[in-house]
Amino acid sequence: MTTWWEQFKVLLKRGLKERRHESYSGLRIFQVMSVSILSGLLWWHSDTARIQDQVGLLFFFSIFWGFFPLFNAIFAFPQERPMLIRERASGMYRLSSYYFARTAGDLPMELVLPTAFVTITYWMGGLKPSPITFLLTLLIILYNVLVAQGLGLALGAILMEVKQATTLASVTMLVFLLASGYYIQHIPPFIAWLKYLSFSHYCYKLLIGVQYSANEYYECGVGIKCRVLDFPGIRVLGIDNLGCDVCVLAVMLLGYRLLAYIALRLSQPH
Repeated sequence: MTTWWEQFKVLLKRGLKERRHESYSGLRIFQVMSVSILSGLLWWHSDTARIQDQVGLLFFFSIFWGFFPLFNAIFAFPQERPMLIRERASGMYRLSSYYFARTAGDLPMELVLPTAFVTITYWMGGLKPSPITFLLTLLIILYNVLVAQGLGLALGAILMEVKQATTLASVTMLVFLLASGYYIQHIPPFIAWLKYLSFSHYCYKLLIGVQYSANEYYECGVGIKCRVLDFPGIRVLGIDNLGCDVCVLAVMLLGYRLLAYIALRLSQPH
């Protein structure tokens, strides 16, 4: 029996070779690049004078890079289940080495396209022209991608049936979309807890928090300046305690992936 590390390296190399063409397929690249350029043109050189438009762009970032990686990740384990059962039955490797190789191999391939997307749309969209703010925005989006991917892996591993998993993911993301704080700013108290389950809500808050500061103003009327943080959509959202939001996303990131591993182990024949 080979060591865990040797199994991990072999599986990682195989996974990178097999999924490289899928992740960088012409269709997927065209899909992401066309949406990024179209978004940049729609929000072309927006500024704080049109703060509603800028806030909408940041919300679009959080939603698009929640949906896209989640639905891609759903297919991972159901598609590979027959191969996994066959190879595990012959004792080729441990489940943990397969799982960590599978998730580690996805990282470089799944983070390149959102990086290109944000780089194009951020500067075309006229967001704050600060390298630090841009890098923070990019890191938040990549963080969001990893969390969304973890949820997709968990749903795929739990249900092991693509149609059921995509249906559940659609409902889940719709709830996250509505509860994020952009469409509905005053959620009834008895259902307000839903937003705390939404990783899109935390991503959106973080994006707003790094984009605007307390000493920024926008034109809220003819010759009238108002604080950006007093803009209704931002004031209701609240951008304090951003460190807590980062920690909650970290719990989700680890929790979803742990759930995916447990579900994968329970689905294996004994």
